[in-house]
Amino acid sequence: MAWLAVRCTAPAVSELARVEWHGVGGACRRVYAELEAARGASRLDGVRRIGIDETSYKRGHGYVTVVVGHDRGCLVWAHEGTGKDVLNLFLDGLAREQRRAMEAVAADGARRIGQLAKRRCPNARWVMDPFHVVQWMNGAPDAVRCGEWNAARAAARAARPRPEGKRGRPAKGELPPEEVRALGEEAASIKGSRYALVKSPEDLTDGQRARLEALKKRAGSRLVRAWELKEDLRAVFRAADGSEAAELLDDWMHRAACCKIAKVVAVEKKVRRRRDDIIAAVELGISNGRVEAINNKIKVTVRMGYGFRNTDNLVALLMLRCGDCQPQLPGRPVKARKKGVKGAKSVAA
Repeated sequence: MAWLAVRCTAPAVSELARVEWHGVGGACRRVYAELEAARGASRLDGVRRIGIDETSYKRGHGYVTVVVGHDRGCLVWAHEGTGKDVLNLFLDGLAREQRRAMEAVAADGARRIGQLAKRRCPNARWVMDPFHVVQWMNGAPDAVRCGEWNAARAAARAARPRPEGKRGRPAKGELPPEEVRALGEEAASIKGSRYALVKSPEDLTDGQRARLEALKKRAGSRLVRAWELKEDLRAVFRAADGSEAAELLDDWMHRAACCKIAKVVAVEKKVRRRRDDIIAAVELGISNGRVEAINNKIKVTVRMGYGFRNTDNLVALLMLRCGDCQPQLPGRPVKARKKGVKGAKSVAA
């Protein structure tokens, strides 16, 4: 039943097994407890590099805090709720030697997580997730684009000739002068460049690439300057080592602080506060990508179950589906976990 629950919806399992649907969650909880007891060692043993995140599991701001082991590539701990109190539950489950042996903690930049992790895991390096750093900067070109589009549209509207006492849109068949038409085309080009500015250059379509090239031809464009700074920040995470990343990041912060673009300067201040954490992400090669992948599995699990009334049953099912202690069908050979996870074999039910 637990093997089916990991792969099917609860109503399908209840109909096949001829049990009540709410009994499926209880069965998963009992099977998970048996597998953990059969393991013989704590699932937190050997955890050195972790990623921490929070994901919603129901409406009304219902969240689950998840901890993922980067070395194992699986979920190692989950609990209902958010904040320092919930994260302390995870840290309390670690021995003093385990907390001191922690090497890296990756998260999305939440200060409460960073402060608690640095205090209770003194030897661990705090790693800032590259995706969230680039996401901060993605909003800057779009904000500049909106401002420049409004300015270009106002300039085109002001330059449009109007007879004495006539207001509103031009009459049908009335063509504006060439310079007014050029201003209107420029405003339309800026308006349609949103995705060309946010997407990676290698993922642009031909039309988006043409729009971007047209924007680059404008001399002194604040919009192009913001886009270039966004791409230069992405280049920091492609550095070969930490020293190169530090050099690129310091140069980027200097140019961003002097660009006189309010949105970019605000991002630069956030990046400057987390400079060491960003460089650590390049040195250790760690991001929150694996955590986000498991968050997606959690959301799929919740959607397949159409919600869970009992959070303990949900956590047990998540550990069976996303952890390294997955149930096996009786009488079948034990299969190793996929994705090249070292030494993580499932325990036979």
